[in-house]
Amino acid sequence: MSMLPTAFAGRKEHTTRPIVTGTSVLGIVYDGGVLLAADTLLSYGSMAKNQNAVRLRHIEGTTTVIGGSGEYSDFQHVTDLLTAKALEETTTTLMDSLYADNSQAMNAVTVWNYLRMVMYSARSKNNPLWNDLVVAGCQDGKAFLGSVDKIGTTVQDNFIATGFGSYLAMPLLREKWRPDLTEGEARALLEDCMKVLFYRDCRASCQIQLAKCTATDNNVLVSEPYQLETSWDAESFRVPVADLDGDGGW
Repeated sequence: MSMLPTAFAGRKEHTTRPIVTGTSVLGIVYDGGVLLAADTLLSYGSMAKNQNAVRLRHIEGTTTVIGGSGEYSDFQHVTDLLTAKALEETTTTLMDSLYADNSQAMNAVTVWNYLRMVMYSARSKNNPLWNDLVVAGCQDGKAFLGSVDKIGTTVQDNFIATGFGSYLAMPLLREKWRPDLTEGEARALLEDCMKVLFYRDCRASCQIQLAKCTATDNNVLVSEPYQLETSWDAESFRVPVADLDGDGGW
């Protein structure tokens, strides 16, 4: 028996704001592939609710990795949609193998375009999926990196950041990115950006994951979570800003 008043019975409820959220996802194209980085913290308001959440997912059956910031349950829904879509595409390709080739299977570009339609459709029904998504992958020897926000706006670039990363990490990425970055240099740059986010974004963690897609063999690897080496010994962390001039006051 429903406990709701008759006037509310059968009314469809929409999520009006994110509840359990993850923060920034960063991506960068390097000479030979593409890397993504995200921390593993989920926040419930100002409470650190989950320290070990996975926000970088390899879509099985594809050479694509997706990262998500924002509402975690919506991100899980999106990854479930992509997994089902990839299985459907793989099954169709196998059934039609006499008439089609594997080029019809899902890749990063098709995932990116599919997500654009999914996010735009949800927002058009006034029930948006509260995520900013980053899509990375390799196809035919070329790396791809793109993003989709909760209203279906898409961006493709050589470096991308969501959440507070779009304010704090993008200046570093713009300054230091170049087309011939090696994998090691790209990883070091992402780790530096994640350290800045840990210091300056109170919803960020120093435990992160990396995901790599290599263009030479279309290989995808998502790392286990690991801790960044961080330090709070900087002068600006130990002394109040107003007292850096040494006058002893605020």
